[in-house]
Amino acid sequence: MDKAGDISLFLRVFDAGSISAAARSLDLSVAVASQRLKRLESDLGVRLFQRTTRRLHPTPEGLALAEQGRALIDDLEALTASLREAGMGIAGTLRLTTSATFGRQYISPLLPEFLARHPKLKISVDLSDQLHDLVAEGFDLSIRIGALDDSSLVARRLANNRRVLCASPDYLRRHGAPATPQELTQHQCLLLLGRTGRNDVWRFTGADGQAIVVQVDGRIDSNQGELLRDAAVAGLGIALHSTWHICDDLRSGRLQVVLPDYALVDTGIHAVMPQRRLVPPRVRAFVDFVAEKFSGTPPWERALR
Repeated sequence: MDKAGDISLFLRVFDAGSISAAARSLDLSVAVASQRLKRLESDLGVRLFQRTTRRLHPTPEGLALAEQGRALIDDLEALTASLREAGMGIAGTLRLTTSATFGRQYISPLLPEFLARHPKLKISVDLSDQLHDLVAEGFDLSIRIGALDDSSLVARRLANNRRVLCASPDYLRRHGAPATPQELTQHQCLLLLGRTGRNDVWRFTGADGQAIVVQVDGRIDSNQGELLRDAAVAGLGIALHSTWHICDDLRSGRLQVVLPDYALVDTGIHAVMPQRRLVPPRVRAFVDFVAEKFSGTPPWERALR
């Protein structure tokens, strides 16, 4: 019996809350996944889930297996990969997810060199602004931008995420440039719709270190930063953007920085991984590679100098 494999399947079912979702993530049929889960329960002599018509609920024994078994399986997988890759170089498949725009602009150009360094490695990249569950969906790594709020993950900071207010020269010519953050209430502001709702509270630090908080409004909001960038270039308002997103627009003059003397709070760009004691070599190699490329002044900030 492949007990480690069956426990891995159990953990997928535990995280996903259903056998069908776990089976899809592992490319198994539901029938095979159900049979293997029953086999594990029979071998252990305990029931791991209480089954209802809508969802599986872990039993106390299932909770104990999830808590203690995850670290063992993660370490076993990492050790197996490490031993395998020690003999044949970095190999296997690296499953990565990151923001669609950031991934296309800054991760995609790095892949040819990284793959040339590791010819036995495959990479599967999910470009999406959706926040994936790395463990449940089987990702090795995520590159996330902004504040981190999942303490069950391990993060390594790759670069600062400097943010600025920006608008087109045409908008500033027609409406004037605000001299203070408080004057933003008189302007059309382009607002991002995030996981916590409409991001209409903008926070600044003045030259004297004083915190300034302003609630803004505008006619356009969107869950896509690309649309807000397009609206800003079209002269429809003032947007809050990361410099990595609009460095070409700032350099060309399509956009101009607004309120440059008032700093917005910087966040970070992080490599985020499931918590495990042994990091698979393919993951460690990629994180080290990206950190090397972004070290010092990252490429988007170099473009503004």
